[in-house]
Parts: sequence; C-alpha cells; structure tokens
Amino acid sequence: MQTVIAFIVALCILIFVHEMGHYLAARACGVKVLRFSIGFGRPLARWVGKGPDKTEWTLAAIPLGGYVKMLDERERDPATDPPIDAAELPRAFNRQPVGKRFVIVAAGPLANFALAIALYLVLFAGGMQEPVPVLGAPAAGTVAAQAGVRDGDRVLSLTANGETEPVRSWNDLRMAVFSQGFGDARAVLRVRGADGAEREVSLGRLPDTGGNPEQDPLVTLGLALKGGPVKVTEIVPDSAAQRAGLKAGDTIATWQGQPLTQAGELIRGVRARPGQDVTLGIERGGQRSDLVVKLDAAPGGKPATEGGPEPTVGKLGAALNQAVQTEVVRYPVTQALARAADQVWSTSTLSLKLLGKMLVGQASLQNLSGPLTVADYAGRAANMGWQPFISFLALVSVSLGVLNLLPIPVLDGGHLLYYCVEFLTGKPVPDHWQAMLQKVGVACILLLTSLALFNDVSRLFLARG
Repeated sequence: MQTVIAFIVALCILIFVHEMGHYLAARACGVKVLRFSIGFGRPLARWVGKGPDKTEWTLAAIPLGGYVKMLDERERDPATDPPIDAAELPRAFNRQPVGKRFVIVAAGPLANFALAIALYLVLFAGGMQEPVPVLGAPAAGTVAAQAGVRDGDRVLSLTANGETEPVRSWNDLRMAVFSQGFGDARAVLRVRGADGAEREVSLGRLPDTGGNPEQDPLVTLGLALKGGPVKVTEIVPDSAAQRAGLKAGDTIATWQGQPLTQAGELIRGVRARPGQDVTLGIERGGQRSDLVVKLDAAPGGKPATEGGPEPTVGKLGAALNQAVQTEVVRYPVTQALARAADQVWSTSTLSLKLLGKMLVGQASLQNLSGPLTVADYAGRAANMGWQPFISFLALVSVSLGVLNLLPIPVLDGGHLLYYCVEFLTGKPVPDHWQAMLQKVGVACILLLTSLALFNDVSRLFLARG
C-alpha cells in the first residue's frame, strides 16, 4: 500500500507541475484554457474555475498522464460542438504565432526541470546525511588494488574526459563514475590517505556503464566503502545459518580464515559456493569462535543453457548490516542553486547519451524502465525517509522532462519539431503529414512502453523467483 500511495503521489506531483507549465504559459500568451486534467478516463473530481474563462479542473481515474485542453479550431467537431464565438477566435491556440505556440508547448518539460532544480536546491541547501567516501581495502586483483588504493583512502575528486568532479560523498563518486563511464574514459582519483597525505590514483579505463544495467561500476573497479563490523540482524528459519547455530547479534569477523571488511565480500563468496562448507569467524558476547556452515543451494544466477543443469548459488539465510561513516553534506544557498542546476544538466545529458547508445546498439535495452520499476523505487524511497523521496522525485522529474522533449510525434518534442520546421519554411507542416507522423509516434511510444514493461516484469518478478 505504501508503494502504491508513494507512486500515485509522485505521479500527481509530476503531472501537475508539467501541465501547470503548459497552463501558465497559455494564460500568459492569451490563449483560452478549457480544461486542466490530471489523469485520463472517468473524472473522479471536477470543478469549474471562477474566472471569466470558466476553466474546468479535473482529477481522472487513470493517473498516468494529464493534459491541458485549449481553445483550438482544429479540435472542434462541427457535428456536436457549437461554433466558436468570433470574439474568442483570437484566443485560439491554432491562431497564435509560431513563437507563442513553441513557448506554450516547451513550458511543460521546462516546468519539470524547474521542479527538479527546486527539489535539489532544498536537499543541497538543507543538508543530506551522506556516506563519507572513505574506501576500504580493495580485493586482490581488482583495478583498485592494482592502482594502489589503500584502506582508509578518502576520495577528493575524480578526473575523466578532461573534467574534474569534486567528491564530497559516496553518491558523488558513484554519479561521477557512472556519468563518465562512456567510451574510452580514463579516470584518475585524487585521494587523501589515512596518514593525511594526498596523492593521485590512476584507475585506467572506466567500465562501460551502459552495457549492463545490473552492473555496479564501483564494484567492477573494486571500490567499496570502508565499513564497520559486519553484524547479523536476522536469521531465516530452517536455513544454513540457523542449522549452523548463527544468531542475530553475532559479528562476523572473518571469512574463510581471512579478516572480513566488506559485507559484499561475504555475500559474493557465499553465492559462489552452493552446497559447500565455509568457515565464519564470529564474535558473540566478547568471545571469538569459528563456525562451519554448510551452505544451501538455491536457483539463481544467469539462465541455464538449453539442455544444461539449472544454475545454483550459495545461500546463507542471514540478513547482514554494516554501518558506514556518514556526515551531513550542506552547501550555501548560491552554491546549492548552482549545484542543483548542474545536477539537472548532467542527469539530462547522461540520459540522452544512454538513449543514443541504446539506439545504436552500444548499450543494453534493459536500461529502459517503466511504471512498475518507478513504483517500486517510489515505495523504497518513501520508506527510507523524506529526503530520499525528494531525491527520487527530482530524478524522475528530469527524466520526464527529457522524455517529453524527444522529437517523437505525440510528445511535446514532436510538436516543437513541427514548429521549428514552420519557423524555417514559413509554412506549417501539412495536416496529412502530421496525421501520418502521429501514427508513427504512437507506434514508437507503444513499442517503448512494451519494452519497458517487459524489463519491469523481468527485473521485479522473474529475477526474484
């Protein structure tokens, strides 16, 4: 229920802001607005404004979009609609100069970008509790280990593609690595060691972040947060952990006889050893002891090849927790505003780069996400607190703005493309061309929606067994 409510609230906010952009621009340009609707289908609530235009405000049953209906001669049905009053014809959308029509249509996506900037401004100026980018000892053989990353190094900046991005939090580092991980990017980290000395660490080529959406580029590089003790918070009944005597509250100090510094190291080791005996060094009540655990084997991993055995992964049956150092990251208002605008710009360009790579086959189509994934993340973000939910809302608002600016007929970007052609040629795009392109646009949207829903189902249901 929390997921559903969070999803509906997020959608209503985003749709309202988008359509309000169109509405305010239309009013500013002197166009009469007949209806403002959030959602499609049967109206759940309806009221008429008190202004001279008597605009109808509607909340409909299907909150997967919205629209602003303006006075337009092209949308009048001669068989059912009364003639438009001659005094109101100058206020019809179709009679406006191309510049005004461009502004009205562009105002929707721009409102989404403005909302994202405002939300990021609140987060950056108000301060967010963020993991400190202090690195743990990298696993042997990883890129980070070969580059000379040491336990306790604090990342100060990342330089790639000729750009240096300051790093104040773990999320800053993740965003920097992901945004620069296109093409043949060579990255250099500037770090401050545990001894206080600063140095540069060359990571070489960054992993291609568009190739596999399930891949964590930081894990691929061997970069991990320095964490505290790995503690067991819950034991699954009738699991390998319960049969071996592992208990909630235990601290796992060693794994296979080696000091354990990262919970992820334990998780990956367990998954790689289905049905095998492993040794955990645990601390309980101030006492150290070794515990031999025979791991369960469970279906998972990559799909089995045709005719081959069902793939399995090891399963311990214990929930783990590892605390990391955090601090409040806060910026002065002017700096926060600049950073918010930069965040929206970088997220928009990153989305377009990824989309371009998908179109030419250089990035996986699994990067597309649909409403089910958005709903899932909305619920998770809401469960984590108001700041993660605001951050999620800002990210989706940027994505909605970018999506609507794509030059696809039926989207705002398609109409803007028509107006650009009209501005350059002095003539509007012929109606029969618009009708044909409209069908192509609808087909593209249906194809993208179907693919996104397929990815949603695969990610949320099939992957969970």
